[in-house]
Amino acid sequence: MALTRTEVEEIATLARLYLAPDELDRIQLELGVILAHFEELAAVDTTGIPAMTHAVPMDLRLRHDIAEPSLSQDEALAAAPRKADGLIIVPSSIAPPGRTGSEP
Repeated sequence: MALTRTEVEEIATLARLYLAPDELDRIQLELGVILAHFEELAAVDTTGIPAMTHAVPMDLRLRHDIAEPSLSQDEALAAAPRKADGLIIVPSSIAPPGRTGSEP
């Protein structure tokens, strides 16, 4: 399956990549080769072959869910750079309008 230059430009935009014109030409060819390989794989008859997630069987080793002693609140807060009222203070991940998120 050959991709057009416009499709490659759109893919680059969606991936937030800047590609120079010469890179677009090279990537257009490389993506075409990759898609051709996928077409070959899609043509293989897999009827009767069970789906699998790993090439070899994997058994998860689970541990028992047993409550164990943990840190006290004072121990947990000891290394915190900023704390208040028994809580660790962290920068806001979503700042309100007019703030950068680094203010207390």
